Amino acid sequence: MSDQPIRFAVVGLGMGRHHCKDLQDAEGAELIAVCDVLESRRDSAAEEFGVKTYAEYDEMLKNPDIDIINVCVPSGKHSEFTIKAAQAGKHVVCEKPPDITVPPIDAMIDACRSANVKLLVIFQSRFSPLTRKMKEAIESGRLGKLVGVHANVHWWRGQGYYDSDEPVLAWKGTWGLDGGGSMSNQGVHTVDLVQWLAGQVEEVYGYYGVYTHEIEAEDKTAMVMKFRDGHIGTLSTTTSAYPGIGDDLMIHGEKGSIQVKDGNLSRWVIENEDKDAEKAEEAQMMATYGPKDQRDESVANDPFAFSWRGHLLMFEDMVGAIREDRDPINTGESARHAVEIINALYESCRQGKPIKLNPKY
Repeated sequence: MSDQPIRFAVVGLGMGRHHCKDLQDAEGAELIAVCDVLESRRDSAAEEFGVKTYAEYDEMLKNPDIDIINVCVPSGKHSEFTIKAAQAGKHVVCEKPPDITVPPIDAMIDACRSANVKLLVIFQSRFSPLTRKMKEAIESGRLGKLVGVHANVHWWRGQGYYDSDEPVLAWKGTWGLDGGGSMSNQGVHTVDLVQWLAGQVEEVYGYYGVYTHEIEAEDKTAMVMKFRDGHIGTLSTTTSAYPGIGDDLMIHGEKGSIQVKDGNLSRWVIENEDKDAEKAEEAQMMATYGPKDQRDESVANDPFAFSWRGHLLMFEDMVGAIREDRDPINTGESARHAVEIINALYESCRQGKPIKLNPKY
């Protein structure tokens, strides 16, 4: 395929504004248009990015110069906007989650397959240098048989996060457009990371509630997971942990344990008959991926010395997928299971019993 830039357009200028900024720096990409229902957002984007603006999505889809649509509208509309883009012959980059329930996700996957266009779903945590090292350690068998994976997302959001003077913006914390609360919005990245690292979940059981906000969905959840390969896990989320405690993830197997806190490595211990070598490996991993004040700051051994930008890397991957006619790394199929898990959690909370999953992919 030609080395001419792949031309992107963004619909939805909330999270979509961040897409616009990264698209400006993504190699092989060119941002040429944006769409939003709010005139103020359109005008601001036109001034900052120098692009054509649209008030109507259907009008933007008629532009033959657009190769890819970045769908950044409320979560419950992702499938609708993706399917329209596919039918117009456009490739799609869709913000997380792909949608809020499984049937519309299947519909958008089918629509993209039928139109022979590519679909990438934003789960940027998979692109972190540290999480890729973790996946490599797990898949190579260095941890041995997995025993458990445990995560917490203990954040804070004030009531203003959910409220808005613009009705079109007041969708967070709703069942219909956000698909839930702290689990479906804030926790979805961790849910995806857990299943990406530890494998498919076959059963979940959980509780949820609303504790510190006036919203229709939840602001705290707790979930127990049984994985297909036999290990178990837990995941807790909240937007009620004032002033924001942070997040952590720990995964352990027969031969080792890895723990991450707020995106930084806190433990990396993998069994080695040579205990000095075991300690040396952890020291080296901590120097590379640990808290910033504990790292060796040279770019040569610190992948974070130049801050990694997950969205930018995914946009570049999508450019490569189109030019090389291959699947992007984060396909719709690979993103589907995270939503299955979240939906099963909510169903378990409503029914008060474990819910079994039967992943399609």
